[in-house]
Amino acid sequence: MFSKTVKKLKITVFIIVFSFSGALFAQLQPVLQVNDERTERAATSQTTIDGFQDKTDKLSAEYKIVSKQIEGLKVYNAQKRKQIKRQVERMEEIETTMKDASVLQRQIPPLAQRMLEGLEQFVALDTPFYIDERMERLDIVRSSLSNPKITASEQVRQILEAYNIEAEYGRKISSYEDTIVIDGKEMVVNVLVVGRIGMFYQTKDEQQSGVWNNETNDWEEVSGYRTAIRDGIRMAKKLAPTDMLLLPVSKGGA
Repeated sequence: MFSKTVKKLKITVFIIVFSFSGALFAQLQPVLQVNDERTERAATSQTTIDGFQDKTDKLSAEYKIVSKQIEGLKVYNAQKRKQIKRQVERMEEIETTMKDASVLQRQIPPLAQRMLEGLEQFVALDTPFYIDERMERLDIVRSSLSNPKITASEQVRQILEAYNIEAEYGRKISSYEDTIVIDGKEMVVNVLVVGRIGMFYQTKDEQQSGVWNNETNDWEEVSGYRTAIRDGIRMAKKLAPTDMLLLPVSKGGA
């Protein structure tokens, strides 16, 4: 009997507790719903904030990249401004040079002509060694100066080359074969040219030798120098080593 009473009491307590819990849950339901809504809004807000943060980070990264590009462009533009300034200066220099060149170009033909005339006078007054070769060179230069198809620079080059060759004659010893007139007779001889110190001849049989006299503008026979002139001819032809030579010098000079 007691056991049944206890069981009924437990059932009653359970019912009372269940009823109380149900009532309490019913009262808490709005609160829990509001809390859920707050949580949901908070999550949505956080998502929005995270989105803004991502955008902000992305924009910040892009800003840094653009800033670096701008700095690079500033340096590049500064360099280009310097280059443009230098190019403008160079163009001005070229323009000035072209004007000077035009003036110089007009002065070249008369200058070259005067140089040629001076060289012609020099050759005419000089000892007549290699005379045919030298006169032919002068003819070539003269023809070049009168040819409009030849540039001024080439004309100058030719006249300077002729001057250089004439200067070189005075620094070397050379020999060549020539036909000269001695005592009214033509003779084939070896001619020895020692710079501009003197010009000598010797017959093929080495029996007759002479020196050019610039005062009389003719050959002058000499004696006692056969061996020296012969040795000089051999040296000029590279048939003997270069050595001291004792040679006559015409009183007229060479």
